[in-house]
Amino acid sequence: MTWRNDFSTAMMGSAPSPLTLLERGEGAYVWDVDGKRYLDFLAGIAVNSLGHAHPALVEAVTRQISTLAHVSNYFATEPQIALAQNLRRISGAGERGRVFFGNSGAEAIEAAIKLARRNGQHKTIVALTNSFHGRTMGSVSLTGKPALREAFMPLLPGVDHIDSTIEALEAVNWADVSALVLEPIKGEAGVVELPAGFLKRARQLTAEHGALLILDEIQTGIGRTGSWFAFQQHDIVPDAIAVAKGLAGGVPIGALVTFGDASDLFELGQHGSTFGGNPLATAAGNAVIEEIERAGLVENAKVRGEQLRAALTGLPLVAEVRGSGLLIGVGLSEPVAQRVSAAALELGLIVNAANDTSIRLAPPLIIGDAEIAEFITLFTQALEASA
Repeated sequence: MTWRNDFSTAMMGSAPSPLTLLERGEGAYVWDVDGKRYLDFLAGIAVNSLGHAHPALVEAVTRQISTLAHVSNYFATEPQIALAQNLRRISGAGERGRVFFGNSGAEAIEAAIKLARRNGQHKTIVALTNSFHGRTMGSVSLTGKPALREAFMPLLPGVDHIDSTIEALEAVNWADVSALVLEPIKGEAGVVELPAGFLKRARQLTAEHGALLILDEIQTGIGRTGSWFAFQQHDIVPDAIAVAKGLAGGVPIGALVTFGDASDLFELGQHGSTFGGNPLATAAGNAVIEEIERAGLVENAKVRGEQLRAALTGLPLVAEVRGSGLLIGVGLSEPVAQRVSAAALELGLIVNAANDTSIRLAPPLIIGDAEIAEFITLFTQALEASA
């Protein structure tokens, strides 16, 4: 019996069949059980910020699990407090900021939904069409993709979706809105950026009417786009941000960071998580942030992103290159993204087909010249094989 048979008979059939069986990783590379090497330009969907088996992360997790792995939310631990302080610092939330820890991005979004309800229990939450916020019932309710919603109706009431245009934003009846929740860059939609000025206008309108501006920085955060958080490139301050993916470099974690008065909305006992702020996950988060700062990886994401975009422009089938930093969407001139992704995997390169015409790239923040040169060679071959 092959591993595919073992997988399909043991695992719930809720997701597509896995591409291959991976065994280990190092830096920007992973190896499957047959010893084949892959250049990983997806990084666990923007999770493995430091690549695979980074010594700083391995050391932090090993040290922490050998002393204290879990205590529940009845107790505090030093890594938990340190990571909350780190998140307040790098986000600019400062002394007024507060942090809630969960286990995933979806759990951070669930906390954001409850925060919005605290800001107006009978008011509407506004989200964007073609957005993605996770797969729990609350996060699916915010997600603006019908294909991900329809099988689970009825969803959370009081959620409206609008198009990502300033005109649609200005047409909202803001008096009835408790919060606007959006991704600064729509990752699952194919790394689609919002129109120029959209975030600033969103901030103006929400502030004017007492609605919260909550940003889903799950994929765009922790240095991925060339700044610690994508909103920092738009001269705005949100009321809250949801953080996850790259935060602990592969150890599951999620966080909701609040700014200013939004930090006072939850009262004691209104929210919690048994594993939230787990010392193992928060120690990993601290190690990731410290290594990103030590190695200058936020700047590296910006520089390498520009280098990649320049190299991608003009390749066969490439019609458009989108995104910021090392979150890049490659728009194709033909609907062959699945074919390109499969051809790349065959060549030893991991990329993601976000939809029929978009390839998503989210390599580790540690990549350098050699990995980019190898990527361009392999990706060009995959494009040529798919034309």
